[in-house]
Amino acid sequence: MAGPLDRIDLKILRLLQNSGRLSNAELAETVGVSPATCHRRTQRLFDEGFIGEVRAMVAPRKVGKGALVMVGVVLDRSTPESFAAFERAIAKLKFVLDCHLVAGDFDYFLKIRVGDMEDFNRIHGDQLIALPGVRQTRTFFVMKEVVDNAPLDF
Repeated sequence: MAGPLDRIDLKILRLLQNSGRLSNAELAETVGVSPATCHRRTQRLFDEGFIGEVRAMVAPRKVGKGALVMVGVVLDRSTPESFAAFERAIAKLKFVLDCHLVAGDFDYFLKIRVGDMEDFNRIHGDQLIALPGVRQTRTFFVMKEVVDNAPLDF
């Protein structure tokens, strides 16, 4: 069972959220605890699910994925089976960064990275509209990324 987080745990979380490359020694010094204590606390944060993973944030344009596209998806049926079939299929698509079940005009909202509009057009025609249960999609091409993947405020 997860124990309560104290100010040191919260400080470790904030620091790692802003810079996952901090070494344990740097983290311990900044937080004001010994490296052994810092390691034990950080490991606990991983073990209890406060930190899911640590990874690099790759610059999309540098790897030919400069176009960000948001896609609203409407399924033909609102049943647990149709949702499950769609979710299994969408999880296999590497170009989908995020997929969220939402309330409102759409069933799902997708965040997709592609090279350009032509790239998206091919993916849309070949893969997205062929997903199980898809009745309709509505596409939004992002013109400017104002805030993306901001750190949590806690």
